[in-house]
Amino acid sequence: MKVLLVSANTEQINIPPLPLGLNCVAAAAGGAGHEIKVIDLMAQENNSAVLRREIGNFRPDVIGVSVRNIDDQNIEAPQFLLDRVKEIANDIRKASDAPLVLGGAGYSIFPESALEYLEADMGIQGEGEKAFPLLIEKISAGADLSGTPGLFLRGRGLQGPREFQDDLDAFPLPDPALSSVPEAGRRDIYMPFQTRRGCPFDCSYCSTPVIEGCALRMRSPGPVIDSISRYCGAGFGRFYFVDNIFNVPSSYAGEICSGIIARKLKISWRCIYYPGEADVKLVSLMASAGCSEVSLGFESGSGNILHRMNKKFSSAQVRRASDILREHGIRRMGFLMLGGPGETEKTAEESLAFADSLGLDSLKITIGIRIYPGTSLARCAVEDGLISPDDNLLFPKFYVVRGMYEWLQETVQAWKKDRPCCTD
Repeated sequence: MKVLLVSANTEQINIPPLPLGLNCVAAAAGGAGHEIKVIDLMAQENNSAVLRREIGNFRPDVIGVSVRNIDDQNIEAPQFLLDRVKEIANDIRKASDAPLVLGGAGYSIFPESALEYLEADMGIQGEGEKAFPLLIEKISAGADLSGTPGLFLRGRGLQGPREFQDDLDAFPLPDPALSSVPEAGRRDIYMPFQTRRGCPFDCSYCSTPVIEGCALRMRSPGPVIDSISRYCGAGFGRFYFVDNIFNVPSSYAGEICSGIIARKLKISWRCIYYPGEADVKLVSLMASAGCSEVSLGFESGSGNILHRMNKKFSSAQVRRASDILREHGIRRMGFLMLGGPGETEKTAEESLAFADSLGLDSLKITIGIRIYPGTSLARCAVEDGLISPDDNLLFPKFYVVRGMYEWLQETVQAWKKDRPCCTD
């Protein structure tokens, strides 16, 4: 069958994100024998014209749309990004009557409500590498769609139990040939890359367990290094490991770094570093393998708030991790999330002072925490009367301790004035 896959994301939050998940699904569908075409709307100027032209020329039998972000998580002036996706879905509907299938990280958090809002035919929650090719085969054969893992039909709910693939090596790695980045710009852009999925730490506010599950699943290091090498051969020189916790387990991260070094891959890369398990030997390997920057997500400098967030580390461990990274010449980007359950003026000031003492290269501070369904933060918000029990949370709601928002806003703005490391 002819399958058109569209990355609907046009929002550049922090860095321009490339459609990693969609690439993996495209590789899986192509490997199953289907004719694949991928459109990344981030690189386009006139989405309507591009979709009309490509659909008219390709005449797809199935169209998949990847939804990466629901909103920009900005409490001051939140942008509801699904409105843009709805425009894209409407443009697709005008140009084709092919079944419209949703997927992606953002969609997976809100599988039923996003499906209704976007008025698509169906959507796949979670990993699409297995479910999407199976769905295509069923559509081609005119077969019953029930039993397809993680499939939602609009108005009819979940059709098959969701599955998490234990052996990630069974899924194809992303294909550089499917990238929409022109060759001239490949050395400068950060290519997202994922070596493992899932996170066992269950932070109170995090949507990762819904998207990827709580069990940590890893690809074999050999194929990972081979894939990175292929990207290098295609002209890419910068990578962003989007694994939720790159350095856990440290032995696996060490194998990835050692593989990069052994293959003499001259790359620069970023990752997300879990501060609870700082390992000098691993950090040294990371630096030698080309790690230039880490996101150090400690979120608070208050022991009480860390506990409320269900963090498994202390501020002392964060400091040690920060010091080790600095000593090895790796830039540290820190994050604070202020205003969550239990926050007081004292704990907020404690967090600001703690972040200040780390001497970070950059720091991003957010006031209020986006509430996602199924999290302990959502349950707390219901108990505190901030949201109703039946709120599906598709439209962004934020947890801020009552009476603290204005004080936090004024305090943070004044604090940031003399600290050029702070980013918006």
